[in-house]
Amino acid sequence: MTIALSLISVPQIAHACPVCFGGPNSISKGMDTAILFLLSCVGLVQIGFVALFWSFRRRAKELQRRREQFHLIEGGLR
Repeated sequence: MTIALSLISVPQIAHACPVCFGGPNSISKGMDTAILFLLSCVGLVQIGFVALFWSFRRRAKELQRRREQFHLIEGGLR
């Protein structure tokens, strides 16, 4: 509680450093780019999983269609 009151009463302490705040020597643009790159990697992996399961579904439907083409002849030779 006293720390919060001291930060409110002395606003210079509460300011962010130039690196986080976006000063001239800031690395925040590079960090933003890195975050977007990692998010795009996650998105590409998710798209890959969707494509994989879509491929499984298409193959299963094709296999089912081929199986339905063959009919058993009931009452054949005994």
